[in-house]
Amino acid sequence: MTRPDLPMTGLAVLLVGGGVLHLVRPEVYAPIIPAPLRGRARELVLASGVAEIACGAGLLVPATRPAAGWASAALLLGVLPANVQMSVDHGRRARRKGTPQAVGFFAGTLARLPLQWPLVRTALRAARGG
Repeated sequence: MTRPDLPMTGLAVLLVGGGVLHLVRPEVYAPIIPAPLRGRARELVLASGVAEIACGAGLLVPATRPAAGWASAALLLGVLPANVQMSVDHGRRARRKGTPQAVGFFAGTLARLPLQWPLVRTALRAARGG
């Protein structure tokens, strides 16, 4: 019996779960769309949600894993500016409010940024058939 690839499964679950949240609650994600793209924020949030679901599902199927791996890596890099924008916005909010909650949330957004790289590495491993 083959052992499950936990990083691959974890990435797939994160992508599908995140994609579903994009579709169910797009208003949560619209504010983190970088300013030059905000005129199409809802459409971009919905499209990225569908893409995340497709990538995550593709990672779970061995036949589609390489293509899904390339697509997942590209998607993760493509949404990085939105994650940076979220940190910038929450940093401003934390400075303005000064509450422990606002500062804590800002710290969480900063801690999240370097976590993108292991996710990208896992996606690239899938792309290479690993």
